[in-house]
Amino acid sequence: MASNLQMIPQVEQIHGEIRDNFRAIANGFQKLDKIKDSNRQSKQLEELTGKMRECKRLIKEFDREIKDEESKNPPEVNKQLNEEKQAMIKELNSYVTLRKTHMNSLGNKRVELFDGAGVSEPTAEENVQMASSMTNQELIGVGMKTMDETDQAIERSKKVVEQTIEVGVQTAVTLKGQTEQMGRIVNELDTIHFSLKKASQLVKEIGRQVATDKCIMLFLFVIVCGVIAIIIVKIVNPNNKSIRDIPGLAPPVPTTRRLLYVKEKRNS
Repeated sequence: MASNLQMIPQVEQIHGEIRDNFRAIANGFQKLDKIKDSNRQSKQLEELTGKMRECKRLIKEFDREIKDEESKNPPEVNKQLNEEKQAMIKELNSYVTLRKTHMNSLGNKRVELFDGAGVSEPTAEENVQMASSMTNQELIGVGMKTMDETDQAIERSKKVVEQTIEVGVQTAVTLKGQTEQMGRIVNELDTIHFSLKKASQLVKEIGRQVATDKCIMLFLFVIVCGVIAIIIVKIVNPNNKSIRDIPGLAPPVPTTRRLLYVKEKRNS
């Protein structure tokens, strides 16, 4: 019947993906019957669970698309599309039941449609009731209920992920601000180190200049003291021949002694 359905390209593509997943799930269960190792069986069941999860998502997308196109299609086409959707839900539920059977055979007491979906442990009556004894409507109801519970679990997971992302963004902003602040501190420390180095060089230069000035002043002081000493000695003992005359300083004129000598000669 699916080949005779009138579907828009987008709906047809979704339908094809669902059918491809169903074939992969069927082949996976056939391989599962041939696997003897329990660990490999668990791994195979996990892979089949992922494909069933994808089928569930695609069926919901298929249902959303046909509802959007419902007003544009004739009633007969809408009926066929809804029947095809119900058939796919029934087929998915049969795989879910088959997965439960394999999980029970592996010794798992808690049966879940999807890992982490939060489905409660089935009662004894549900365990006794097999898929073959259930009506289509019952299978559809169980499948839709399980899908809704899985959607709720996924929404909770999304909220946790969003909160984690928000915390990560805030942490990244804080780290970025701290990194920039540390960069500014490092730049300031480099500037201070450079300023201290320049100041040290300047102090050394000033010290050398001060030492040079002190030597020059000391040398000038010694010269001045020497000149003053020579002048004093020359004045006190002008006849000292060991001391040369100071340029610009003429020896004393012996006028007074000549006058005294002339007066004494006349008196005699």
